Order: sequence, then C-alpha cells, then structure tokens
Amino acid sequence: MTDLATRPPPTLRRAAPALLGYAAVRVLGLVVLAVWSAARDKSAYKLLTARWDSLWYTRVAELGYGYEVRLVNGDVHSNLAFFPLLPWLERLLAAVTPMSYADAGFTVSALASLAAAWGVFAVADHVYGRRAAVYAVLLWAVLPVGIVQSMAYSESLFTALAAWSLYAVLTGRWLTAGTLALLAGLTRPVGLAVVAAVWAAAIASFVRDRGAPDPRTAPVRRRALAMLIAPLGAAGYVLWVGHRTGKGPLGYLDVQAGWRNGFDGGAAFARFVADKFTSFPSALAGVALIAGVGLLIRLYVICVRQLQPLPLLVYAGAVTVLALCASSYFGSKPRLLLPAFPLLLPLALALARLRTPRSALVTGVVAVASAVYGAFWLNGSGPP
Repeated sequence: MTDLATRPPPTLRRAAPALLGYAAVRVLGLVVLAVWSAARDKSAYKLLTARWDSLWYTRVAELGYGYEVRLVNGDVHSNLAFFPLLPWLERLLAAVTPMSYADAGFTVSALASLAAAWGVFAVADHVYGRRAAVYAVLLWAVLPVGIVQSMAYSESLFTALAAWSLYAVLTGRWLTAGTLALLAGLTRPVGLAVVAAVWAAAIASFVRDRGAPDPRTAPVRRRALAMLIAPLGAAGYVLWVGHRTGKGPLGYLDVQAGWRNGFDGGAAFARFVADKFTSFPSALAGVALIAGVGLLIRLYVICVRQLQPLPLLVYAGAVTVLALCASSYFGSKPRLLLPAFPLLLPLALALARLRTPRSALVTGVVAVASAVYGAFWLNGSGPP
C-alpha cells in the first residue's frame, strides 16, 4: 500500500453521478414504502424509525444503558447488546436541534447512507475505475434489503466507516484507516472485520518491506500505530460491558446469549435450512437459501480470482462468515450482509462492460423490484 493513489481522488464532483443515482433509488424505495404502508394503514416513518432495533437505539440515546426485557421463556434482552456510536450521535443531534431521538436516528442514517455510497464509490473507483464504481454504488442501493439503508439502524453508519477505512488503507492513509476502524468497532460487532482488514494490510506491507522496500510506503510507526488504534473501539466497548455486568471480558457474550445470538460456525443456520425441507412449499425456500449462499461463495471466489486487494478480500470474507455463521435471528442475515459491498464489484464490472442503455435497464428493473420487496418486507410481522 502506498501513499500515492493510482487514480484521481474521489471528489464529490467525480462521485456525483453515483450519488445522484443512489439518492434516486432511495427515494423510489421510500415512495413505494409510503404507498404500501398507507394501503395497510401503517406509518412508513414509524417502520423506519420506531420499530425493532431502532427502538433499542433510541432508548440508549435517551436513557443510557441498563434497560432490559425479560421474556417468559427466561431470555433477557439487554440494550447492552447494541454498540454505542449510533445512539451517541442520536443524542448529540437531538441535543443541538429540535429533533426527537427517532428523528435524529433517521437523519444520521440518511446522511451516513450517502457517506457510505461515496465510500463504496471511492473504493471501487480506486480499484476498477469510475464507470465500475458508479455501478457498484447502484448495486449496493438496489440490494433486496436496501431499504435498511434508510432505517434508523446502524448498517449505513457502519458501512460508511468501513468503506472509508478501506479506502484509507488502499491509499496509504494508515492513521485515518485505524481511526475509522476504531469508530466502526464502536458501531457494530462486525467492526472486527474492518480491524482484520487493517491488520492484514499492515502485516502484508511489513512482509513486503523485508523483500524490496517501497520508498513511498508509510513509515513503519504509522502502520504499527494504525494496528494499535484499530481494535480499540470494539475492545473498549466489550471490556466496558464485561465490567458493567461483572462477568469480565466474556460478559458481552453473555449479553448476546440472552438474545440467543452467538457464533456456532453456521450449525444453527444449517439446521434452519434443513428444516425447510420438511414440506414441499417450504422446500422451495430451502432451495432459495442454498442458492443464495452458493451465490455469495461464488462471488467471493470471483473476487479472489480478479485479484481484489487483500484488505477488501479479508473484510468481505469476515463480514460474510460472521453473518452466516452466527446463530442469530435468521431473518436478519440479509441485512447483516449489507456491509459486504466488495462482493458486488464483480457484478459492477460486468455491468460496466455493457452498453449504457442495457445496463441502465437492468439496474432500473432491479431497483423497482428492490423497492417493492423492501416495502413488503418492512410491512411484515418480523423485524428485518
């Protein structure tokens, strides 16, 4: 990794087509959600800001940590499971504006989603050029669960921090990369994937230095300091939770266990898929799940074959493994994969090779389908 980018910097003007396209997709999704929700006598805004995880974040912003719900089966849902950066930002924005905490969460998510789109563009532009970068942003926008990018959830904020940290690594801005990795670690547990990417890139640079040192490479002390800074956010919060619960460094795992979350190597997910084959209608869903996992693996293999930079491969691989191998609520797995944007780069390259009318048609059709699915999904009974 060098200090000199091989492509022009991702200025706002350079990224404008991608950001305008992204905004158009998000507006389409919100309009369809509003119409669908109104037809079902529901509030689209409430679905985006005051249900499921968004309620837990606003409670942390308003009341701090310590709130929990005890279920009849003995499970304990504690708000300590939710990392603090999003509620901190909600509290800050609510303190300096007339906004409610829910309004602040929606605003933070909206701004963070644009920052994330810009970060995805920056990474893709650096690696594959502007045209592919535009399609990478559009593909990230039209994902079936793209509506989550507009919710008062932490996915948009996390993706923004992760994307810009990866871009900083790719362009040799090590202290920036480490600092953004620290903030990502304060946002979601999967912040460890960003830390892993920074560490992998730094270690690889040290190995290269032993062979043929590159004079443009950042000094060793900067890279070492980035490695030191990167895990402080996640480690700091996990250790604080352990201290607060009185259960030591593993206290956070106990909190997650109360939500029936954990890392089991994918055993629970495999059982969930297997159970789908007990009847014919659900077997179709089982086939779709297997096909989806197969597609993810296939995309990752293509990323490796296309020689994506090491930090992107490490990051995307870690996000994917953590999402698929966690024993969490299975309906949430698609949104847990939302930050794994490097997996979209092979598809972006394929679209970039098509003529513009054809690629625009494909993207437009998928955008409409995504908007309809997002409205259907959020108006369902379970949380995303």
